[in-house]
Amino acid sequence: MEIKEIFDTMVYGPAPESAAPAVDYLESHNRTFDLFINGEWTKPSSKKYMDSHNPANKELLAKFAEADEKDVDKAVKAAKEALPKWAALGGFERAKSLYAIARQIQKHSRLFAVLETLDNGKPIRETRDIDIPIVVRHFYHHAGWAKLMETELRDYKEVGVIGQIIPWNFPLMMLAWKVAPALAMGNTVVLKPAEYTSLTALLFAEICEKVGLPKGVFNIVTGKGTVAGTALVNHKDVNKVAFTGSTNVGKIIRREIAGSGKKISLELGGKSPFIVFEDADLDSAIEGIVDAIWFNQGQVCCAGSRLLVQESIAEKFYAKLKERMGKLRVGNPMDKAIDMGAIVDETQFKTIDKLVKLGISEGCEIYQANNAVPKNGFYYPPTLFTDVSTSATIAQEEIFGPVLVAMTFRSHNEAVALANNSRYGLAASIWTENINLALDVAPKVKAGAVWINCTNQFDASAGFGGYRESGFGREGGREGLYEYTKPKIEDEFSSKPIIQKAVKSKTGKKSKSILEDIDRTSKLYIGGKQTRPDGGYSLNVLNAFGEYIGEVSEGNRKDIRNAVEAAHAEKSWAGMTGHARAQVLYYIAENLAIRSEEFAERIVEMTNQSLESAEEEVEQSIERIYTYAAFADKYDGQAHSTVQRMVTLAMPEAVGVMGIVCPDENPLLGFISTVIPAIAMGNNVVVIPSEKHPFSATDFYQILETSDVPGGTVNIVTGHKDELAKEMAKHYNIDGVWYFGTKEGCKDVEFLAADSMKRTWLNFGKYRNWLDNAQGEGEEFLRHATEIKNIWIPYGA
Repeated sequence: MEIKEIFDTMVYGPAPESAAPAVDYLESHNRTFDLFINGEWTKPSSKKYMDSHNPANKELLAKFAEADEKDVDKAVKAAKEALPKWAALGGFERAKSLYAIARQIQKHSRLFAVLETLDNGKPIRETRDIDIPIVVRHFYHHAGWAKLMETELRDYKEVGVIGQIIPWNFPLMMLAWKVAPALAMGNTVVLKPAEYTSLTALLFAEICEKVGLPKGVFNIVTGKGTVAGTALVNHKDVNKVAFTGSTNVGKIIRREIAGSGKKISLELGGKSPFIVFEDADLDSAIEGIVDAIWFNQGQVCCAGSRLLVQESIAEKFYAKLKERMGKLRVGNPMDKAIDMGAIVDETQFKTIDKLVKLGISEGCEIYQANNAVPKNGFYYPPTLFTDVSTSATIAQEEIFGPVLVAMTFRSHNEAVALANNSRYGLAASIWTENINLALDVAPKVKAGAVWINCTNQFDASAGFGGYRESGFGREGGREGLYEYTKPKIEDEFSSKPIIQKAVKSKTGKKSKSILEDIDRTSKLYIGGKQTRPDGGYSLNVLNAFGEYIGEVSEGNRKDIRNAVEAAHAEKSWAGMTGHARAQVLYYIAENLAIRSEEFAERIVEMTNQSLESAEEEVEQSIERIYTYAAFADKYDGQAHSTVQRMVTLAMPEAVGVMGIVCPDENPLLGFISTVIPAIAMGNNVVVIPSEKHPFSATDFYQILETSDVPGGTVNIVTGHKDELAKEMAKHYNIDGVWYFGTKEGCKDVEFLAADSMKRTWLNFGKYRNWLDNAQGEGEEFLRHATEIKNIWIPYGA
């Protein structure tokens, strides 16, 4: 083709990137790679190796070691042995190592980019211009956090040995997102890369060697997820598991570690909405869709795979979109003029094709442009579905390919309802020229990241992670550092409950109740009303010496259901400002102070502790309410300093409806210390009070009723603590559970919560001294009562 013809047609000619340096690198290793354990290249115990193919042409790239349980054990032992010295090295020394890693990746950036494209199939433009710069940014950014840890996170310490499992869609980027903060905070790492795409992780290990990273600090075990991954998850000396991958595998992992006390963060699937309002810049929105769903062939967990278009512009928008689809170039990913490369492997290709055929069979209308698609490789054309019902499989299931599903809406509220009609909640993209509309919709969409008039924005300074079945935890930003640290105060927790000493009456008579002459029935408290239990049963309540002091309603599964419905029905509390909620909390404290003598005597009646210690507990409870009233309008977010021209708002949002299982010790203070921080942040709660000493909670009904707390904000169900906790863990409409009880109870809650992927905060058989402010209150409670949503707003002309 002559130059004149090119100018006339504007056809892109090929611009191939040379793979020669990467091929030379592979040949220098005889195309075979071992495990990286304790700073040395180690042959696998199994003596087996797996093949890595180039998905663009199906050619063999290399072989890498297939680790088994023995290899994983070696790697974990090496990491455990290296941990004390690495943690004690100090932030400055760790910062120097991370900085050196960042510099070395920059020096070899093109080799990393080419190797990633050969291994994964994504276009070289993406690996060169997006993936590698983000990788470098993460190591630079977290080098800074390593240096600042001793001042900015002085109350936190390293978690320990971290087991990390990463996916194949962003092999090196996911490594950086996990490894950089883990090492910065003083942890050591055992990494299990994806089966299909391990090559850049192995090159990264060589970088670690080159910069002199201490042996055992970073280890790689390649191989099958079902063998090496499972062994890593279940190893007794792994203190935290960080996993990015499918929701189904995330659920399996969570069940496997249930009750072990291991920390866990999960970044899972998504079905992210891409919302286009009628006043949007349509051409910009079209380019946004290209980036949202056809970036990396749609193999992106946060891909904007659900297009929601306002009905008034739908026809025009679809026409523009189809025209743009026809201009997308699909082909050799090593060609810099290519828009879409190859699907990662044959299995994923078949999964995409199967779901597309299912969409057709369900009556959805398909459009595929007549793009030239190479035959020798796993290439799939950009695909659009319209006339899709909300119940269609392709509207609900993650396809993880270049397939866009489109629906229309009329009103703004309908757009939000459609956006939230998913079991996922990873990301969302909103397109409108009305900033007021954008900032009205963004907080209403259940998603961890919301991009306004942009999409797929990532930075090391801004957390990324989801809600619902998209997992929990954040990667990046200050919020991401908490995933790789733990409060130092946890070292002071007791292995036994801390209970106030019971004092036997000198007369030999049981303590006199202030209501002894009244036959009083303590009911459940649901929706602002005292209600009888569904089952019609009551439980005897005994004091510390086994003496009968009264009865309490025995709640069951239906009572939990009713309480959850009441909590969801109450909308006003979450909509109140922090200032307004603070006033209500101060009012609660005031009303409790008025009745402090009565509450102290009730504590004495239940626990037989001295009146003096009971009065101290009541006073401490009042002060704790004041603490969270003070925080209600002061626990706020940040504007993150990202490298993009963005105002990136990190906003703490209420988790939603929370289930709280109170500790048995300190019946009033334990109730206050768990319930009040949750509602201070705008959550509605379903509370199971102390099973042994429930009357402090049932007496609290009247405090709530006289303190302007909306009915349904706090719902109290008494009964057998662990039985009711299981029901809350199973309930799909409870967004998070706090459990303070036995180790066995923690295991049950964590295991059952995996189905709905709800957040849990568990004590794993360790007990706080609730009278100690360092253990019983603070920002840790507020962090667990909130989710961080990052809203990205571009600025400038």
